[in-house]
Amino acid sequence: MAIWNKNKNGATHGGDAVETARDPEHGMKVDEMFKETSSEAPYVYQPGTEEERLLVRKIDIRLFPMLWIMFCMNYLDRTNIGNAKVGGMAHDLELTSSQYSLVLSIFFVGYLLWEVPSNMMLSRSTPRIFVPTLMVIWGAMCIAVAGIHNLGGMVAFRFVLGLVEAGFFPGIMLVISCWYKPEEMSKRVAGLYSATMMSGAFGGLLAGGLIEGMEGIRGIRGWKWMFIIEGIMTVAIAFAGYIILPNYPLTTPWLTEDEKKLAIARLVATNDRAVDLDAEERVSHWQGFKAAVSDPITWVMLVLYNMLSSVGTISYFFPSLLQTMGYEGRKLQFMTVPIYVVAMVVGCSAGVFADRTGMKAYTIVGGATLSVISFIICATVNMPQVRYAFICFGAAGIWTNIPIFLSWMVTMFDGREKRAVSIALVNGFGNLASVYGSFFWPSSDAPNYTTGFAITTALCGGAGLLVLATKWKYGDKGVEYTG
Repeated sequence: MAIWNKNKNGATHGGDAVETARDPEHGMKVDEMFKETSSEAPYVYQPGTEEERLLVRKIDIRLFPMLWIMFCMNYLDRTNIGNAKVGGMAHDLELTSSQYSLVLSIFFVGYLLWEVPSNMMLSRSTPRIFVPTLMVIWGAMCIAVAGIHNLGGMVAFRFVLGLVEAGFFPGIMLVISCWYKPEEMSKRVAGLYSATMMSGAFGGLLAGGLIEGMEGIRGIRGWKWMFIIEGIMTVAIAFAGYIILPNYPLTTPWLTEDEKKLAIARLVATNDRAVDLDAEERVSHWQGFKAAVSDPITWVMLVLYNMLSSVGTISYFFPSLLQTMGYEGRKLQFMTVPIYVVAMVVGCSAGVFADRTGMKAYTIVGGATLSVISFIICATVNMPQVRYAFICFGAAGIWTNIPIFLSWMVTMFDGREKRAVSIALVNGFGNLASVYGSFFWPSSDAPNYTTGFAITTALCGGAGLLVLATKWKYGDKGVEYTG
């Protein structure tokens, strides 16, 4: 880490360092980076300049579309199991309701088991190699679904898929953190989450066309063709990622020498301000861990994310819910599309509102309230058109809350080591919710699915109340420290 000194104009520049920051890829010290990028030293960083604005715009154009497409395929390959179920998979594999829930939940067991080891592997690799390689592996696995003929094969596939995909999200977050300042990340994270909604909408259209259009070709069922084609798409995008995805500012050829200097300086200045600029004593990993687990806010955030994540498992059952409303075949797949479109429009609008007003906690409460009202109507009204409309609104509330919660949550922890441990705990245990959330919707509850709607309503309402209590108790505890 570098110690940065302010000049008379308020800018910061690199000074003598007790322990200087290093480029993650090459281990170079910050002052060495400046020597590599320019003969001028020290480099003066002035926040908010026109040069910085143009740099961020350039990064957005070059980096964000590739990340967005990769994130879209990640979610598509994870959730297409719901389309496959109603497209013939459940019949062909003779799956009961509980066995289908097992197929869903086993993914998250693998995900949780391998998240930490995968992060350790990531620290020894580079994003440009690590992230696309994961995509190649799980894309190839999707292609291999053509050879699955029983429950055991599908369970094994989903478990290993969870192992492989465990490193994807941390890898994407590493890429973003290497390019954007902390205060620039919340909009980017919300933008990435729009990919999950777009993949849900696109996935329904794609599934509808593939499952019926390719049924029986070369003796392969349509739902298997869906996995094969989507797996091929994932591999193709992964190979594009090897070419397009950058690693770090210092090694990126499409930056000029001055842009490299600016990209490095602004990250070091913002990331180090909470520790070195305040002469704060550095703490060890163990001290950070103890501080995290002893702080009640860590556990409050963990419970909140668990509640919000568990209700998201409804996305795996959208085709099943729509099937009870009389939709069949290709139309059934296509009718999942508006759900995600509504969720994307409402979620992105809410994200912009939350950023502009700073009322992230209250926006989460609004999303939870929308879901509660919508799911109560779904559970009590039998008219298919009304239930369909409020499934759309209920889903919008769910996907409004998760990205906004993440951007709010990261402001609630002070101290770098403590913050890193706290976020890891919240993310890891939050995904655990998907293991039991997949059992909320047993087929024996069809057509009303009262149990699923009741549990989801209770969790959304409880999360909203807990957010209000957290806001009242802690306020925006760490809002001044976003690094």
